[in-house]
Parts: sequence; structure tokens; C-alpha cells
Amino acid sequence: MPLLTTKGLSRSFGGLRAVDDVNFALMPGEIRAVIGPNGAGKTTFVSLVSGRIAPSSGMIVFDGTDITGQPAYIRVRQGIAYTFQITSVFANLSAYDNVALPVQRTLSDGRSKGAVRAGVMATLERTGLADRAHMPAGQLSYGHQRLLEVAMGLALKPRLLILDEPTQGLADSEIDNFITLVREIAKNATVLLIEHNMPVVMHLADRITVFNAGKILAEGTPEAIRENAAVQEAYLGTAP
Repeated sequence: MPLLTTKGLSRSFGGLRAVDDVNFALMPGEIRAVIGPNGAGKTTFVSLVSGRIAPSSGMIVFDGTDITGQPAYIRVRQGIAYTFQITSVFANLSAYDNVALPVQRTLSDGRSKGAVRAGVMATLERTGLADRAHMPAGQLSYGHQRLLEVAMGLALKPRLLILDEPTQGLADSEIDNFITLVREIAKNATVLLIEHNMPVVMHLADRITVFNAGKILAEGTPEAIRENAAVQEAYLGTAP
């Protein structure tokens, strides 16, 4: 049974149909990549799934429950965590405090300092930020702010973690560590990521969904997508 499905999901902005009648299914434990040219509807689609915006029509089902009308904070409680395309960390708080906020939501006694500290440091360690725990988030490099957002999402112990362009701003050496991190996350959660770095997509994804003009153009394994003529023409920049 899929963890997440959308049925006829659409969202219009004025005359623009940003997401157009999308039927989508995501299996538990899967690493699914969403790719496509700029303006294809990728971020709008995951914003609909996370509850940041409401659909014009269609349905979203998470673990058998219709969540179409639920606000984002309820979806977080259901187990959906979303990192933004543009960093949204609390710049004036330390990296530690940024992660402590979501950690407290997952603890039965959020006031236990020992439990909070253990949860925060374990999460920062996983994302390679433990040695920057007490730096103000606004002083971190852009790449490290992206990783801090991932840490904040992980701290919620999500069942579905949605990552929007997570490798943007990461150095090549950090990308290798990120790939390892996502594979580790997928042992306990399902991962849906929007990503433009095609080597990352091809290394990580179990399956790839290609958006174009608000619709799903193709779905399949990395090998099948690489060889798909329509995808090559619309996104990968080559045609047979």
C-alpha cells in the first residue's frame, strides 16, 4: 500500500495551471526524486503535499487518510516534514536551538533538558554539524544552513521527509556525505526530493518522476529515465 498518493491533484494561479491533474504514488521506504525544468511545477507539487498551499482540485492521501483539507501543522504531526527551497532557519538562534525546537515536539516530556540535548546533538552529528552547534544559524555557510534545515526536518522523526533542492550550496565533498545521509534516513523513513544535480539523483533515487508543464511526463528507474527520449528532449538537453 502506498504511503502517499495524489489523485487528480491540480493547482492554478490565475490562468497558469502549475500542477495539472497529477496522479502520483509513493511507496514506504522509497527514495523518490522529482526532476524537471524550471517552472515545471515541482515545488508547487510538494507544497501541496506538505499543506503549504491548498489544491484547486484533487485529493491527497497519506497512509490511507485523506489529508487534502488538513493544514501544514497537522500534516507535520502525521509525520510529513518539509525543507524549503529557500532556507528558512532562525538566523539569530544557534544551530542547536534551531534543532531543539522540533526535538521538543517529539518528546513526551519536552522540558527534559537531558533528553532535548541528546536528541539535538544526535541529529546535528548525523548531518555533520555537531561542531557548529553553538554558532548562530545566520553565520553558517549557505550549504550548512541547508544541512541545518535537513537536521530540523529529521528532528521531527518524520515518516515522509520532503527535501527541496537540498544539495544547493553544498561543496562536492559535502554532497558525498549527503548521499550517505539520505540512504541512512531511508532505512526508517520515506524520502521525496526535488533535485537538479543529476549525478545525485542517479545515485540516490529508487525511482524518478519527471514533471513538465505541471504534468508528469515520465516515471521510472534512473536507467529508464536516462534513456527516455521525451525526458532527454524536455529536460536533459539532448534528443536521440
